Amino acid sequence: MSVPRWALRDRDPDAREAMDDPGCDPEVLARTYARFDLVNAAVSGRGALYRRWIRPRLRAGRQVRLLDVGTGGADLPRRLLRWAARDGGGLRVVAIDPDARAMAYARGLGPVPGLELRQATTGDLVAAGERFDVVVSNHVLHHLSPAELGAVLADSERLTAPGGVAVHGDIARSPLAYAAFAAATWPLQPTLLRGTLIRPDGLASIRRSSTPAELAAAVPPGWSVRRGLPSRLELVREAP
Repeated sequence: MSVPRWALRDRDPDAREAMDDPGCDPEVLARTYARFDLVNAAVSGRGALYRRWIRPRLRAGRQVRLLDVGTGGADLPRRLLRWAARDGGGLRVVAIDPDARAMAYARGLGPVPGLELRQATTGDLVAAGERFDVVVSNHVLHHLSPAELGAVLADSERLTAPGGVAVHGDIARSPLAYAAFAAATWPLQPTLLRGTLIRPDGLASIRRSSTPAELAAAVPPGWSVRRGLPSRLELVREAP
């Protein structure tokens, strides 16, 4: 599945991910959620997220309340809680997703100490007056229209407590990112990724994603774009 270099010069907002289709096969969707932890270990930069933004707060002896936006199968908060427990605890996570299918899958995995799952949007939490020390998302930004992006960032500002931080991680679009993901996932199609949407949806995600320069031009003042590896970007706002 190849795309010419010129086709990646511009973001493709019309690229569609099958898992976003309400008619997506539920068994295929469940297998896809089940593989997210494996894929995110390689591409999400979750270890860097924990080390830079979460662990220092825990080591300062603070109880840290974290919001995970668009949690999907909730693999990210489960991993963060595991690392926090290793480092002495103190992390509490609220993981939200408006998709009932995601919530059903995540709840079906059983409870985890410190993890609360809610079928909700950021706007719901703003309306409820919630505040968090850390607000994060992983691979959510490229799903959003410009208006939706603006709303999520405005909500993130309202949801971040004084001295807290919002960190939205996503893919940095490039021909190299596309080629590397295509090559890395091709041999796994008959085995680990069999019967999932990881490869086709991942390639569509790269086409939908922004470059760091594009994202920096699209966000309001107070937000900064950090580059990461592999082919990562972080949209960051530290609250005063």
